[in-house]
Amino acid sequence: MDFNFDKAQCQNLRKSLRFEWLETNGLGDYASSSIVGCNTRKYHGLFVGNLDKPAGRYVLLSALEEEVVENGAKFPISSRQHPGNFYPHGHEYLRGVTIGAWPRFRYRVGDIILTREILMPRGRHCTLIRYSAEQRGSTRPDLKLIVRPLLAYRNFHQLTKANMDLRVKTWPAPSGFKIAPYEGMPELYMQTDAAFAFYPSPDWYYNVEYLMEHERGFSFTEDLFMPGEFELSLSPDKPAILCVSPDAPCNADGLARLWDDETKRRLAKESSAQNIAGHLAREGEKFLFCDSRNGRSVMAGFPWFDAWGRDTMIALPGLTFCADRAQDGVDILNQTAQNMKGGIVPNVYAADGESHSYNSADASLWYVWAVQQMVKLLPTGLGMTKEHCWQAVRDIIAAYSTGRAPGTRMDDAGLLFTGSPDTQLTWMDATVNGRPVTPRWGCAVELNALWYNALCFENKLATTFGGNPMWDKALIAGLKKEFIRRFWDDRRGYLADVWRPEGADWSFRPNQIFAASLPEPLLERPEAAEMVGRVRTALLTPYGLRTLSPADPAYRSRYEGSPEERDSAYHQGTVWPWLLGAYTDAVMYSMWDHDIASRHILDTITPLLGRHLRDYGVGSIPEIFDAAPPTRPNGTPFQAWSVAEVLRALRTIQLAAPGEYRRWEAKLKEEAM
Repeated sequence: MDFNFDKAQCQNLRKSLRFEWLETNGLGDYASSSIVGCNTRKYHGLFVGNLDKPAGRYVLLSALEEEVVENGAKFPISSRQHPGNFYPHGHEYLRGVTIGAWPRFRYRVGDIILTREILMPRGRHCTLIRYSAEQRGSTRPDLKLIVRPLLAYRNFHQLTKANMDLRVKTWPAPSGFKIAPYEGMPELYMQTDAAFAFYPSPDWYYNVEYLMEHERGFSFTEDLFMPGEFELSLSPDKPAILCVSPDAPCNADGLARLWDDETKRRLAKESSAQNIAGHLAREGEKFLFCDSRNGRSVMAGFPWFDAWGRDTMIALPGLTFCADRAQDGVDILNQTAQNMKGGIVPNVYAADGESHSYNSADASLWYVWAVQQMVKLLPTGLGMTKEHCWQAVRDIIAAYSTGRAPGTRMDDAGLLFTGSPDTQLTWMDATVNGRPVTPRWGCAVELNALWYNALCFENKLATTFGGNPMWDKALIAGLKKEFIRRFWDDRRGYLADVWRPEGADWSFRPNQIFAASLPEPLLERPEAAEMVGRVRTALLTPYGLRTLSPADPAYRSRYEGSPEERDSAYHQGTVWPWLLGAYTDAVMYSMWDHDIASRHILDTITPLLGRHLRDYGVGSIPEIFDAAPPTRPNGTPFQAWSVAEVLRALRTIQLAAPGEYRRWEAKLKEEAM
């Protein structure tokens, strides 16, 4: 699917600066900016590398200042923000932008239509920028392209200022130049397959501003270093390719082949990406990566999140088993098992590949769920589970049974009790001034739903594989009975969010949905139907589930303001799209008529998969939305578990109600025309 923006849309900076594109290469590197080429975040850049030394992600090349020179007349095609000044005015020459298999930008400069395309070849540490000119007039113009690289060379969470430590010297490299700005940082090569000249002219560009950082309450101004000026010959007969990479230089003659190979790889998948499920499957590939430190994993979100255990396990089925990438899913499960410590999945994967954090109460239980999805979605899933994951599942059960899970113990009834008033070990983990915003210590509802689900799964697998279950069915049944006694209230018709000996927390939150959505549900269908109905009324929006009922005094309808104010709203009403996967499962479980259930879900989320895909992170699904109209998207523009769980929900509906799905898909295409 392509998302097109015309001249008027591009030149409306109030909106176009908030539309972002993303390129990734499967190695943890990325490139990203706004559709008008003006960076609005400190995380934006044309090459943001996932480095080994220093370990982590670093903005190496922030941007390019570009000018087309036609018969001596100069036309800028780049833009950036300075205090009170948007300069240069490259957006004025934009005639259209297409965000599809890769981003393409079209400019009208004099008698020339210039197309600028950006691509990161999969498995290669580089960004390719391709310039092609189409002649409109009858006279063949004298064309040149001036490119000035703007380097940041800093961790992507930080900003840089002009300094004396930066080494300004550049060296010739095959078909370009290289620079090594700082000790301990990689060199950067810039090469081209066009006729060129490079003129070293070191300079600092001061006070570059980032609009979105300003709005988020963070520092938003930095200085960028310009090492010199590339002058490229440009002709309507032959495109020019610029390659940016920290790796040793490649053969400039091979740049066109590298471009062609990657575009052919992507275009071969375009036919399947023309429907919404195929498009989300294509988008999901952007989050899968492999590096030398942590092996195969999932980037939780772009541009600023890292690889996290919980997010990886929740996103894994949608990104892999639902997207014809089964081997990637198996490989990630294997890699996760290798990184387990005493039956516990890491919560945060360290940049150095060694010092992982093991402080999540639920990431390991989500691993078991991911294995269940593999069994469900793959014909050979059961065999792969026995070969690759069976021991890991048993190690996880043993860890929780013996109190080795972080901050978690099993009480006398077999339920899991987690944390203390000062901890935040579930997915609702926001803190302000060191205190949890949503204190969920005690027996959290979704944690115990996952625990019961894991015990039932292990019991069935042991029977299937001819072994002894770690928990017998009588003990599991007793746990279920105690869960219902503690969490369910017939008068209220829903589940408590957290149970503690001194009393339950009856805040109406979406976490209860997992008691009816998991493969081994705790609620029987009548109770599940009543609970799901209440969730539908109070929490469901076209973009996901609210994290708190609007009737609650603590409810916050907007995610905005300072970092502290935003954290205070993070799980106090803010809508999360990833919960649509569990909601779909719960609706399908609790309603006998799957056609009616599917129609309800699909019609509800049409705005998310229709007009929203042209907004914010173009073509993708963000981390969160406001809880009330106008329901602005927010958080990371490109979020792995949002894309994955919405895709998994669509696949579920495709199987359960194919007729309803086809009706909805046709309606969605008609509305997009």
